[in-house]
Amino acid sequence: MTLSNLFLLLLISSLFPHSLQYTINPTIDSTLSHTLLSSSLLSSTSSVQKFINVKNFGAKNDGEKDATPAFLNAWNVACNSIVPSIIYVPKGKYLLKPLKFEGICKNSNIIFQIDGTLIAPNDYSEVAMSHSWIVFHMIDGLQIKGGVLDGKGKYLWDCKASHQCHMGAKSLSFDNSKNIVVDGLTSMDSQMFHITINACQDIKMTRMKIFAHADSPNTDGIHIAQSTGITIINSDFRTGDDCISIGPNTRNLWIEGIYCGPGHGISIGSLGRESDEGVVVQNVTVKSVTFRGTDNGFRIKTFSTPINGKVKDVFFLGARMIDVRNPIIIDQNYCPHNSCPDGQGSKIQISKIVYKDIRGTSSSETALIFDCSPKKPCMGLTLQDIKLTYQNKIPQCQYENAYGQVFGFMQPSKCFIH
Repeated sequence: MTLSNLFLLLLISSLFPHSLQYTINPTIDSTLSHTLLSSSLLSSTSSVQKFINVKNFGAKNDGEKDATPAFLNAWNVACNSIVPSIIYVPKGKYLLKPLKFEGICKNSNIIFQIDGTLIAPNDYSEVAMSHSWIVFHMIDGLQIKGGVLDGKGKYLWDCKASHQCHMGAKSLSFDNSKNIVVDGLTSMDSQMFHITINACQDIKMTRMKIFAHADSPNTDGIHIAQSTGITIINSDFRTGDDCISIGPNTRNLWIEGIYCGPGHGISIGSLGRESDEGVVVQNVTVKSVTFRGTDNGFRIKTFSTPINGKVKDVFFLGARMIDVRNPIIIDQNYCPHNSCPDGQGSKIQISKIVYKDIRGTSSSETALIFDCSPKKPCMGLTLQDIKLTYQNKIPQCQYENAYGQVFGFMQPSKCFIH
């Protein structure tokens, strides 16, 4: 241990008494020590004992040398440590091929502090064939702070526009994991979905930034399925598909403070595509959203198939619509590419859906659409304090098999079967 490192250790110990058990690990360099000392990260995580710099495992920040082995080796050190750990990614660009960070770890407090940019290979096939670029699997207790993911998706989008290509890969996936916090992460130009959350519990995402071209195919911002206890707040989505999409068997979601546009809006569904999926979406709150130039605002969509299920206890509270084509829409006859059997009718019951304090402009004459199933009509719909206009005129409401009630100010005025 050098004299300067010893001095640093004594200084940390005097500032943070709980840090007396800190150990100097060969994976920390003096530059990182000074960085951590001067950052709020150290003061908020004074119990952390192991600092792991990916560059000490051979990662180059030139964007050219494959850094995948270095990131995996750094993860293995953190995951196998019995004490909480920080994996540090300094500034620069790091080329990563598909990789999976596996649990079950020996500690439940790993921090990924990313000050750099993680970039996918220019050859889109290296990532597209894997279906997922970066995966966290079976993790309990993780924080991801900062960083940029560059999926280089435009190379695949161009291929899709010209001929048959791979569907593409999701940039970041969380599978069978829990107790995750993601703060200040940016994802740009994903090949397909930017972030997926599948079979997870208790994940919180804040200050997210999702960017892709408005014409980019299937680039959903965040897709959630088979999960519970998910929170997404104060985030910015500008992409080519749903800003946030909510899949089957998902409960207890809180979404608040979202900007969406361009994109396809915030969608529950599509549901009822597969015969073995658990079609339940329940206890969802979406609050304080701004939609600008999107195809949809709040959307619920189900396939016209005989699959049973329910969407229940959903609250859409407070939204500003700016030139949105379908500010509010329920579509129970969703059937792209004529993939549904004729005349089946959706058997997913939609009930107890509340729309409150929604204002702004529609880019189409029909601002509200409730196209519900004759086999399972929409029940218990509520509209309260809705004020939408279309070219300074009152827009229309289209409804079929929809039952509900209206409170407060309502424009357009005629909606639902009472």
